[in-house]
Amino acid sequence: MKKALIALVMAALMTAPAIAQQTIKIANIVELSGPGTTSGTNFKDGMLLAVKEINAAGGILGRKIETTTNDTQSNPGVAKGLTQKAIDQDVFAIFGPVFSGSIMVSMAESRRAEIPNFTGGEAAAITQQGNPYVFRTSFTQATAMPKIARYITDQAKHKTLALIYVNNDFGKGGREMLMKALEKSPTKIVADISTDSGQIDFSAAVLKAKGASPDAIFVYTNEEESARVLRELRKQGWTKPVIGETVLTSQKVIELAGEAANGAIAHVGLTVDAPLPAIRAFRAKFEREYKYISDHNGMKGYSGVYALKAAIEKVGKLDRKAVAVAMKTLKVKAADQPGILMDVEFDKNGDLDRDSFLTEVKGGKQEVIATLPPLSKK
Repeated sequence: MKKALIALVMAALMTAPAIAQQTIKIANIVELSGPGTTSGTNFKDGMLLAVKEINAAGGILGRKIETTTNDTQSNPGVAKGLTQKAIDQDVFAIFGPVFSGSIMVSMAESRRAEIPNFTGGEAAAITQQGNPYVFRTSFTQATAMPKIARYITDQAKHKTLALIYVNNDFGKGGREMLMKALEKSPTKIVADISTDSGQIDFSAAVLKAKGASPDAIFVYTNEEESARVLRELRKQGWTKPVIGETVLTSQKVIELAGEAANGAIAHVGLTVDAPLPAIRAFRAKFEREYKYISDHNGMKGYSGVYALKAAIEKVGKLDRKAVAVAMKTLKVKAADQPGILMDVEFDKNGDLDRDSFLTEVKGGKQEVIATLPPLSKK
C-alpha cells in the first residue's frame, strides 16, 4: 500500500509541469497608445475575440484561457519590461508586441524564459535570429516583398519606382527586402526617400519622389503616415500608380485619407474583404463585437490564437517547449480549424506561408483584385 502511494505521488510530480496551469494564461502586450495605437488595438481585439469563442466552446484541452492586456505605449523599452512582468506571472504564451522595433527587443526575454511569443511584426530580422520561441501571425517581409515585386515587374511592368519608407525597423526591413526582390528585375528604384515615424509633413518627400519622374511610387510607412502621404500626393497632382504592402490599403488608411486613397494598390496577407466564407464570418463577428471594421492586425491576433490552439491540441498537453517545437512545422487547414481563417503552414523559423491578395481602393473601399498563391507553389 505504501509503495503504491509513493508511486502515485511520483507520477503526479513527474506530470506536474505539463498540467500546472488550471487555466491557460496568455499575456497580450500591445500598442494601445502612441504611433502603434491602430495596429495594437486591432490585434488586441482580434485576439480577445478568439479567446471569447474558444472559452465558450469549452477551452483548449478542457481548460479556459485567461488573458491580461498591457500597453507598450509603442515603446520598445516598455515592451521589454511588460514581457519580464508576464514571465514573472508564469504565462503560457505572449501575444505581441505588433511593432517590429518592440518585438525585436522584447522577444529576447520570452526566449530566455522559453515562452511561445506570437507577433504581427513584419520585419524580416524577427525570425532570422534563430529564436525557437517566436512565431509570426503575418507574412515576413522576405515573403511579402517578392510577391508585390512580382506584380510591379511582371504585371504592371513599371520600369522605374520611387520609394518612400519610414526609418524604423519595420520600414528599413521592408526597404531592404523590396530592393533585394527587385535587384535582378527590369524595375529600378530611382528615388530612395527616408521619413520619420509620426511625421506630419510629407510635402518635401512627395516633391522629391515626383522629381525623379518614376512610373510609380511605393509607400511603406505606418497607417497615419501612409494616409498623409496619399493626401499629399493628391494635393501635388500625382496621377500615376501608388503601390504598397498591407498597410497602404488598410481600413484605417482609407478612413484617414478619404478620396486620396482611391486607386492605391497593395499586396495584403490578410483582408476582411477576401471572398472566403471564414473571413467573411470573422468580419461580421468582429463588427458586432467592437462596432468597427477590423484591419489585417485584427485578423493576425485572431488567427494567432487559433494557431496556438492547434499546436497545443497537436501536442496533447500544456507543455510550452513541446508546443514551440510543434509550431515550427505546424500545418492547419481552415476546414478543420475555421478560426485559422486560411490554410496555413509554419516553417522552421516561425514564419508562415499561405495564399494572399492584391487589393485596390475603389470608391473608398478595399477590393480584392487577385489572389496570389504561396511562394512555395511558384
